[in-house]
Amino acid sequence: MKRKILITLALFFLACMAMIFLYTGVIHINNPSKKKYPIRGVDVSHYQGEIDWDQLQEENIQFAYIKATEGSRSKDEQFDKNWQEAQGRSLRIGAYHFFSLDSSGTDQAENFCSTVTVVDGMLPPVVDIEPYGKYNDVEQIDQEKMITELNAYLKSIESFYGVRPVIYTTEKWWSMLQEEFNDYNLWIRDVYSKPSPSLDWTFWQYSNRHVLSGYCGIERYIDMNVYCGSEEEFYAYQ
Repeated sequence: MKRKILITLALFFLACMAMIFLYTGVIHINNPSKKKYPIRGVDVSHYQGEIDWDQLQEENIQFAYIKATEGSRSKDEQFDKNWQEAQGRSLRIGAYHFFSLDSSGTDQAENFCSTVTVVDGMLPPVVDIEPYGKYNDVEQIDQEKMITELNAYLKSIESFYGVRPVIYTTEKWWSMLQEEFNDYNLWIRDVYSKPSPSLDWTFWQYSNRHVLSGYCGIERYIDMNVYCGSEEEFYAYQ
C-alpha cells in the first residue's frame, strides 16, 4: 500500500512538473521537424513591447509578421516603430490585421491600407480572423454577414497591394470559411496538435509559448510559426 501511494505521488509530481514546463515554455507540445520545415518565423504586436530587431533576427528565424491594425480604427501602438526598424534586416517581414466582426470589411481595409506601406520583399498581407470576446461561440455568429464582410476586406486589400492576402485562422473557423475562400493561402493556428492532414496550409502557428531574446514587453512569450516549403520556395513566395 505504501509503495502504491509513493508511486502515485511521484506520478502526480511528474505530471505537475510537466504542466509547469509546458506553461512556462520550457518544453513544447509541437516541435515541427527543422528538416521538413526549415523556415521559421514569429508574429509580434505591442505585447512584445520594445523589440531589438538585431537581436531577434539572430534567434534562428527567417520572417516576422507584425500587427498593424484591428477593426476599422485601431492601429497597433508599436507598428510604425516595428515596421521601420525591422526593415533592412535578414528577415522577410509582413503585416497583419485583426478582423473585427463589428465593422465593415471595407472600412477595415481602409484602416490597414492607410497604415501599411509597401517595402521590398514584403510578405503578403495577412488577415487574422478567429474567436474573440463575445464571438467565441460559432452558433452565435452571423456566418453569412461574416463571409460577406471578410470577402469585401480581402478584395480591397488585393486590389490595393496587388497580391492575394493570407487568411490566419483556427481549424474550426476555417471549416466555416473554406468553401468561400479556399483559393486563399491558409495560415493555420494549432498550438496543441499538428494540423489535420486534409488541410493545405502555407503557414502554421505551432506555439504561443516560446521565449526568445530581443524583446521586452508585458508578454513574456512569442508566437512561433513555420512555412510549408523549402528555403528557395520561401524567398520566391509572394
